Amino acid sequence: MDLASDLTPDPWHPLRTLTPARIALGRAGGSLPTRELLNFSLAHALARDAVHQPFDPARLESELAPLNHPTLHLRTQAPDRPTYLLRPDLGRRLDDPSRQALEQREPRDYDVALILSDGLSALAAHRQIPPTLGALLPRLTEAGLRLAPLAIVPLARVALQDEVGQLLRARVAVILLGERPGLGSPDSLGAYLVHDPRPGRTDADRNCVSNIRPEGLPPDAAADLLHYLITQSLTRRLSGIALKDDRTLQGTPFRRDLAGSAPPPPTPPHDSNSI
Repeated sequence: MDLASDLTPDPWHPLRTLTPARIALGRAGGSLPTRELLNFSLAHALARDAVHQPFDPARLESELAPLNHPTLHLRTQAPDRPTYLLRPDLGRRLDDPSRQALEQREPRDYDVALILSDGLSALAAHRQIPPTLGALLPRLTEAGLRLAPLAIVPLARVALQDEVGQLLRARVAVILLGERPGLGSPDSLGAYLVHDPRPGRTDADRNCVSNIRPEGLPPDAAADLLHYLITQSLTRRLSGIALKDDRTLQGTPFRRDLAGSAPPPPTPPHDSNSI
């Protein structure tokens, strides 16, 4: 018996070459084909594994060693991954020893604080943070920006950037962490930027660059976008809904001596926004 002859194809099948989305799967009788059901089960298992995979801060530090940039190891109030998943609020605050360590550091002003975490996918952190920072740090250095030590913080949520950025006295904070795994994207990295970080900032104050991975937004392209947003945030003293990816409208490179000048009015949003 030829099982393939029992499959009913979908007229949208040619579109499958254009997207990884689960479309035009066909059917066998009134059900999904067995192959598609097994693929779905595999993708679901990979996503679950990514959420629970342990994070290795020492390994990440070793992977970032070629960048020759100092690092800090901090911790949140979440003691372990099960607690982190059940209590998101604990991932938004540093534990007491980490907070005290930052408070006791010699005061120094930075332009940018970079925070690195596993978030909801350690797989994404280990795969995507090294190439993304490898492309981003040289761009920021060439712009003459003062960069804080890289803060490696397991079990962090996005809002942790507010506290860490404030304690490091950074003008802009950027956190890179694993996004919630999707079916087919268990290793997707997210980057969030906020100007003037401090507790109480909301999601409207942040810019998000998501789906950083070779199959989505490649790390080098993500570094270009982050470099643009960071330098524009410093120049214009804003972030969030007032800051757009308007690189098609502006071509002037960032200069450190412009960072203290009066910010121009925000550029109106347009259809080519990519964040």
